[in-house]
Amino acid sequence: MERGEIHAGGGGLAEQAIPEEADELWPEDGDEHVGWFCVSTDPFPCPAPGCVFVATFMTAAHLVLVWEEQDDPNLLRHAQRAKEVGRNPRIVSYEVVFGPSASYYAWEAAGRPVHGVRGK
Repeated sequence: MERGEIHAGGGGLAEQAIPEEADELWPEDGDEHVGWFCVSTDPFPCPAPGCVFVATFMTAAHLVLVWEEQDDPNLLRHAQRAKEVGRNPRIVSYEVVFGPSASYYAWEAAGRPVHGVRGK
């Protein structure tokens, strides 16, 4: 995985579509995650029926998932999965302009909610 840069327009495209379950994962504006790491990807639509959100980062409940360490095994595993499905992943340093964020581990602790998609 190579480290990349984000260019203008790299953030989420439908900010108005942040679902309610995000409130539990995103109590603040994301400033505490600046400098953490996330996975930028080619654009991909939310799988929920009727949802117009298009993500350009690995997300959960429309929040950019972030990891504190660039070589976190879970970050690398998710980036590898994105590569396997053709999303052109790049590990980048998170910035608030990318959109609201959630720590990967806070997301896991909250039961891994995903907007509009029921868990198994």
